[in-house]
Amino acid sequence: MPAPIEIYRGSVQAWEVDQMGHMNVQFYMEKADVGLQVFAHRLGLGPEFVRREGARLTARTCHVRFLREQHPGAPVRITGGTLSATRDRLQLLQEMTNPATDDVAATFVMEVELCDIATGKPRPIPDAALQAAASVEVELPAHAAPRGLELRPPRRAPMLSEAEQLGMVRTYTGAVLPSLCNADGHLSARACMGVISDAVPNLLHHLRSDRTEVKRRIGGAALEYRFCYRRAPQAGDLLALHSGVREVGSKAYQLCHWMFDLSTGEAVVTAEAVAVMFDLDERRAITIPDSARQKLEHFLVPELTL
Repeated sequence: MPAPIEIYRGSVQAWEVDQMGHMNVQFYMEKADVGLQVFAHRLGLGPEFVRREGARLTARTCHVRFLREQHPGAPVRITGGTLSATRDRLQLLQEMTNPATDDVAATFVMEVELCDIATGKPRPIPDAALQAAASVEVELPAHAAPRGLELRPPRRAPMLSEAEQLGMVRTYTGAVLPSLCNADGHLSARACMGVISDAVPNLLHHLRSDRTEVKRRIGGAALEYRFCYRRAPQAGDLLALHSGVREVGSKAYQLCHWMFDLSTGEAVVTAEAVAVMFDLDERRAITIPDSARQKLEHFLVPELTL
């Protein structure tokens, strides 16, 4: 089996760290997105191809597992390989590690297509790129497999009216600013994750204000995410995010987020996540207190799916 190839190397910067004291999830996504661009180059689909053909390798779905938190100054390396390849779609594995400790920080399993930049429609992947993808074929390690989420096929794209009927909470309203866009003028993977990350407190703020142990510093942490990118929002588009709780366990709970184009009411991104309440001093997940469980269950919408 061929070895995966290095597609990113960098480090965690102070401005990438959030109020929980570790690298925010949006920067995991940013580094993985850069890794995808480097991987595309290794397949012959890099910048020259993009400029000549007007098409780019683009993620359609992405399953992420966050395995080790990373702190400022930590070195970061990402390797990539191919799990499967057809003329229509590639399934890729990225593995983020900390070279100082050899710990796996996160894994990303992406389904990617070669998409026309102007229309968003898929194109056949060239034979030479498929041959290059086959040369770096890898197997899915156990730590990258889904744990709290089931990777069912995505549902039909929901409409804003459906989210309102289900009682999902509006957790974000805003515009796609140019600063949130990639080189093609579309909402970037980092910004998409950032919108969701920034929106979550509008659903869960009550969990921190109703503690039974007032001296305990409690936050939250994501363990797993899955995205379905349905349409690429452009600079100037207006966005609305609706969120709901799908399941509450003893330590973990599942959230579902639907992101809509506010002008058309059409879903542009849907996402689901597994999260935990997190002791900020002991750096570990805790059992959800009964008071917080009751509040979470108030937002239960069990029928939510990706």
